[in-house]
Formats: sequence, structure tokens, C-alpha cells
Amino acid sequence: MTALCALLVRDLRLAVRVGGGALIGVLFFLIVVTLVPFAVGPDLALLARMGPAILWLGALLASLLALDRLLAIDHEDGSLDLILTARVPLELAVSVKALAHWLTTGLPLVVAAPLLGLLLNLDPKATGAVAVTLLAGTPALTFIGLVGAALTVALRRGGLLLAVLVLPLTVPVLIFGVAASNAAIVGPVPFGTPFSILCALTLISLIIGPVAAAIALRQGLA
Repeated sequence: MTALCALLVRDLRLAVRVGGGALIGVLFFLIVVTLVPFAVGPDLALLARMGPAILWLGALLASLLALDRLLAIDHEDGSLDLILTARVPLELAVSVKALAHWLTTGLPLVVAAPLLGLLLNLDPKATGAVAVTLLAGTPALTFIGLVGAALTVALRRGGLLLAVLVLPLTVPVLIFGVAASNAAIVGPVPFGTPFSILCALTLISLIIGPVAAAIALRQGLA
């Protein structure tokens, strides 16, 4: 546990020192949400109906921006080789790295979502529903991206390939995240049904993601 805590603190400090992760993600999120009203037009009712989908799509795209740095930096400076040979199980080590990544990139998106919802004419109930679904669903995006980052860690300029690999896998999370948000706002489906499926997808990704990422790292860097 001491080694895992040290790894978590190290990754958090690196994210703060290097900078750009959370700020770039939130700025990209802001740009997406700001541009949509220009494309859709001044119809406030239409923006309110599309608001949850816009926020979820913006959060999904913003979360992809920093995925290539999840393991690539450690691979470049040799830290990943030390993690592979450490006594700590690799599955737990990559889980901690994914947790640090979510805390520095995914969580700021959740915090920013209610504020950006004001730009889409969402009422407090709607913005709260979107924030809750993002809080439950963004960890799934991170741990799904962990697998893609492990598969492309040894490739030069693997950022585009990473996005191609990860985006199809995140579609179910996007679907049930938007469905849960809409259910809380307009119904008629109960909020609990799609939200439970969204939480289940997150739990599945928390289990399968680190295992698949560890296998990919052992095979790719052996």
C-alpha cells in the first residue's frame, strides 16, 4: 500500500508540475459547448433538449486529449520498466495511475459541467443530473482508455491510433450516460434504469481495464 500511495502522489505531483492536463481538458470542453450554440442557432428550447448529449460528448472528447500521456511519459523516462519489475502487482499499479489520471483530468470535467450547462439553458435539475452521470461514467472512460494507452505505449505518435481504438469502446458509456441524464429531466424511463447500467459499465471497466492493460504491457514491452 505504501508503494501504491507513493505512486499515486507521484503521478498527481507530475500532473500538477507538468501542467496542461486539467486546464486543456476543461478549455476544450468549454470550446465544444460554446461552439454548439453557434451551429444550432439561438433556439433555447432545442439547446436545453440537446444539452445533456452536448455535455457528455464534450466530456468524452476532452477525456481523450490526455490519454496518450497516461503511460507514454513513464515509458520515455524508464519509469514504466521499474513498475513492470516491481513487487507491486502490475494490475494495481496501472489502476493507481488511471486513478491519478482521472483525478487530474476527469474530475475537473465533472466540476465544470454544471457551469457549462448554463450556456446550454439547462436548469439546476438538468445540470445536476448531468454532473451525477458524469461522475459515475467518466471513470469508465479513463479505464477504457487505459487499455488503449497500454496497447499504443511503445508506438511513436500513437495518439491517433489510441483515439481510434478507444472511441468505439466508449459508445455504450456515452449512450447510457445521456439516457440517464434525459431520464432524470424528461423521463419517461426511470432514472435508475440507465444509471444502474452506467454504473455497471464503470465497475466492469474498473475490473477488466487494469487486467487487460497489464497483459498488453507485459506482451508489448517484454
